[in-house]
Amino acid sequence: MAPTTPALTNAQLNRRILSVIVFTFFCYLSVGLPLAVLPGFVHNQLGYSSLMAGLIISVQYFATLVSRPQSGRLADALGPKKVVMAGMCCCGLSGVLTILAGLATATPWLSLTLLAVGRVFLGVGESFSSTGATLWGMNIVGSTHTARVISWNGVATYLAMALGAPTGVALNALMGIHGFAALVTLMGVVGLLLASRKVAVSVAVGVRIPFHRVVSRVWAYGLGLGLGTIGFGVIATFITLYFASRQWQGAAFALSLFSIGFVLMRLTFSRTITRFGGLPVSACSFALECAGLLLIWQADSAWLVDIGAFFTGAGFSLVFPALGVEAVKQVEVQNQGAALGIYSAFLDLALGLTGPLAGLLINHLGIMSIWPAAALMVLAAMLLTLRLWRHSRSEVLSRV
Repeated sequence: MAPTTPALTNAQLNRRILSVIVFTFFCYLSVGLPLAVLPGFVHNQLGYSSLMAGLIISVQYFATLVSRPQSGRLADALGPKKVVMAGMCCCGLSGVLTILAGLATATPWLSLTLLAVGRVFLGVGESFSSTGATLWGMNIVGSTHTARVISWNGVATYLAMALGAPTGVALNALMGIHGFAALVTLMGVVGLLLASRKVAVSVAVGVRIPFHRVVSRVWAYGLGLGLGTIGFGVIATFITLYFASRQWQGAAFALSLFSIGFVLMRLTFSRTITRFGGLPVSACSFALECAGLLLIWQADSAWLVDIGAFFTGAGFSLVFPALGVEAVKQVEVQNQGAALGIYSAFLDLALGLTGPLAGLLINHLGIMSIWPAAALMVLAAMLLTLRLWRHSRSEVLSRV
């Protein structure tokens, strides 16, 4: 591992981090491009239900969930560069399969199958690219700057998604799903070429603890992350159908405002994690996210939903790095990739379950029901975080 030198300025540290976080940007631009388009494509053009529209989005999240722990262990063993390159290949293949799905709309089941396989590749590409890029960044600047690496990784993630949602809608309007699918393919190719030209970092040596022991150390932090992710999940998956049910325009703009709130909070307040600690920052973040979801629930106009989406994004912004810093502290450096992968898998699990469960809730209680349900889950995350914070403070006092 390359240690951080005291001579490095903030600008130099950021440049080192951004040199690898760019792969996260390519990955999540690929994720963001279809978000506002695919539910409508599955529901309106292929003729499937809102439940199926939610499932086709969730296929990606389940693929990411299954592959995320393995991506972390592979990054620990083989180095993050190889994992990132594999991730970029998978993202590119997802674009190719989506193009084929667009060509097969006359046969809905075939189009849906191709789309689902493409979502699987995109899910694997997401886990490999983002986990590998994060660990790569941690290796080139040192563990002291873990919070900064994770924060910048999140900025790249949601900036890409903020750009991806309206870009995907625009390209879909011009060329159908072939337009954004071609861009997804291009991102995979460009990302692979850039990663192949970068110098790899050395793999940390040391005893790697068994998988179940890593899980036992980080699961509580992952559970908090997963519960807090549900707010993002319902917005990402169902905001388009929600706007359509109210006969409003601008669903993609609401997604963009979510991402803008996310990015602004990361850029403005990310240092509070180092100053105050990950757990208190997470608790405050969950409170803001819950308020945003309740505002969407009670909104009687599109602009109030936009404000609620902004607050939800701002609240969710610091959750991943704040709890992530605490999670990776629980293991030694040679196991941090595995810890990061397992921790991140809870996010994927939450996103994978949110689509079908919220779809079932919509079928029984209507689309308005998903917002208070999501707010309740975020409230549970806040209570769990407060309990972890109280426990950590008790441990510190017991050592004094």
